[in-house]
Amino acid sequence: MFSKFTSILQHAVEALAPSLPLQEDFVYHWKAITHYYIETSDDKAPVTDTNIPSHLEQMLDILIQEENERESGETGPCMEYLLHHKILETLYTLGKADCPPGMKQQVLSFYTKLLGRIRQPLLPHINVHRPVQKLIRLCGEVLTAPTENEEIQFLCIVCAKLKQDPYLVNFFLENKSKTGASGSSIPVRESVLGKLKEPSASCASDTGQTEVTGDPGAATNKETELTQQAAEESVSVNTLNIPSQSETAANRPNQDYNLVNSLLNLTKSPDGRIVVKACEGLMLLVSLPEPAAAKCLTENTALCELLTERLTVFYKALPQSMDPLDIETIESVNWGLDAYSGKEDRTAFPGKRALISFLSWLDYCDQLIKEAQKTAAVTLARYVRERFFVSVMEPQLMQTSEIGILTSTALLNRLIRQVTSVALLQETVYFILGEQREPETLAGINSYPLRHRLIEHCDHLSDEISIMTLRMFEHLLQKPSEHIIYNLVLRNLEERNYNEYKPPCQEDKDVVENGQIAGAIDLEEDPLFTDLSPSNRLSADWLSASPPQTPDHTKSDGKTEVHKIVNSFLCLVPDEAKSSYHVEGTGYDTYLRDAHRQFCEFCAFCTRWEWPGAPKTFENCHLEAAFFEGHFLKVLFDRMGRILDQPYDVNLQVTSVLSKLSMFPHPHMHEYLLDPYINLAPGCRSLFSVIVRVVGDLMLRIQRIPDFTPKLLQVRKRLLGLDPEDAVIDHSTLLEGVIVLEEFCKELAAIAFVKFHASTTP
Repeated sequence: MFSKFTSILQHAVEALAPSLPLQEDFVYHWKAITHYYIETSDDKAPVTDTNIPSHLEQMLDILIQEENERESGETGPCMEYLLHHKILETLYTLGKADCPPGMKQQVLSFYTKLLGRIRQPLLPHINVHRPVQKLIRLCGEVLTAPTENEEIQFLCIVCAKLKQDPYLVNFFLENKSKTGASGSSIPVRESVLGKLKEPSASCASDTGQTEVTGDPGAATNKETELTQQAAEESVSVNTLNIPSQSETAANRPNQDYNLVNSLLNLTKSPDGRIVVKACEGLMLLVSLPEPAAAKCLTENTALCELLTERLTVFYKALPQSMDPLDIETIESVNWGLDAYSGKEDRTAFPGKRALISFLSWLDYCDQLIKEAQKTAAVTLARYVRERFFVSVMEPQLMQTSEIGILTSTALLNRLIRQVTSVALLQETVYFILGEQREPETLAGINSYPLRHRLIEHCDHLSDEISIMTLRMFEHLLQKPSEHIIYNLVLRNLEERNYNEYKPPCQEDKDVVENGQIAGAIDLEEDPLFTDLSPSNRLSADWLSASPPQTPDHTKSDGKTEVHKIVNSFLCLVPDEAKSSYHVEGTGYDTYLRDAHRQFCEFCAFCTRWEWPGAPKTFENCHLEAAFFEGHFLKVLFDRMGRILDQPYDVNLQVTSVLSKLSMFPHPHMHEYLLDPYINLAPGCRSLFSVIVRVVGDLMLRIQRIPDFTPKLLQVRKRLLGLDPEDAVIDHSTLLEGVIVLEEFCKELAAIAFVKFHASTTP
């Protein structure tokens, strides 16, 4: 009580007394603090019962006022006094000793305000960055400490200053041998008093501090002289303590990065606000461009372990079985905003809290790697792949339990959708597909077990697993990574050995032979049609409706050519099996707008991959090599071939993946997937030939289903919600497959048209 009264009285006296020159006022407040330690024997009274907080606040106000009164960048005598007398060093000692109790909190607050409010660069001064380094080591030592809030504020202001001047980070890379020997056997009070007596004793001789009662003229001259001298010393300190770029790039194997270590400790705080601030500080530090700091951060700190350990903990906390729809449709999760309480949540499901925690931390890892310096980003992402993807996720994806496969695949799908950083996306892709780029062979499709297993899951006995895995690949194909499409498809098409090459002179002669398309499938010889007699065989006009092949059919240089291709797809399904023209708004043109939008999106990230504008010439292709479409296309074509016998949802997903593949603006993929006129080599199949065989099978089945067209129309109306679902319709799976087939052919026609239009438009 008496101390508080003294403080009030002192403030009143200061307010009434004539104002002193700033330097004298500054020295007065500092002396008041030092005299407390010299004159007071009671170490146990809390600092809030003393005048120390008030004096520190006054010192800070004086420094800010001094800077505002001077030209930008000019150092005043008060700041010179603070630097020359190592006041920050002394305050650090007092804070470390926490003498009196609560002093550490005051010191942290003073450092934070000093660095945050003073505009001139302070960290280059050795008498600033050295005590700052020492104070950093005190942060995060004890969890849930009463100073946690001040600690994180202090660390974050240091990070912000380093973000402004990244080269300064080299001051905070310390040799372990120096930082390790910080212990002392001297009692706290003797240590503190020793620190205080040094500057106090040498005050007058070293700085020219004048007494208040001295000659004002002499004092002014002496002050000016010493201010200039101190300024020169400050410049020399500045110059000598900024390492050169060559020094920062040097290999320093035994270094501590205590700023990172302290922030890592504070990420373990039970206070969520402290954790978020610590994560923000780490994000600032990883973004610094200094190579030495990036190397030290990834090699000499526990940052990599923090990212992967928490991902592992959150992932393992998820239920073994979760509804894939819950995983897929949960709202977007952003790190730092994870404030879900679960109270009165009508959309809550088992594991929602754990899922949000996992996705929040995944988002933080992704954003951290996105912001990180390039080499640090690569290292961090690789660590996530090795310690989380391979160690934790892969066993879940490779298990045999159908429920486990479904849940883990849904989580992988969600992870793919959420990852945006280049480095983490690349490591995710390598984890799923492997790094192989050589052409696949039928014997070597199991060279990377996880890739093989996931592709096999696209044709799983469980339709749910098939749909979820196909959806995962669909999302993967929409990611801006060239390795995805190359690994899955392009590496098998590079040599164009799906073509049966004929010399130009022979090709011209064989273009039209007896009125039939050269290279077209002969229905008379196809095994699917051998059981039909001439009297009950359907007309094959649907196939001949495609225009005859011309010698220059491979060139896309005119409207005639694109209309041939479009008509080829539109005429694939026979009229007897079409139902869309009975329903308004389901024409081919409805797909054009969607195809244009998606093609633009694909082109946006494919342009930087420098793909060729035209197919590789046959003369440069190795056409004699056996062609294998690759494991991925093999499974997709096999499923496409069974479209009349598969559930509607499976068919939608298969055709959706194939349409995404058709969007890619690579000439070989366009030729293989969208050119009906290529001369396929013996034993090879293309997307068009697979559909032709499906249609051939359909023509056989139509004959065996009475009232086929009315039933088909009824099923279409039901799928559109225009017809009640009560009535039982025979062959509904087949009829739904026919509808999907018709729509898919229209979609392919639209994609072909859009791609041609884009290639001819400047």
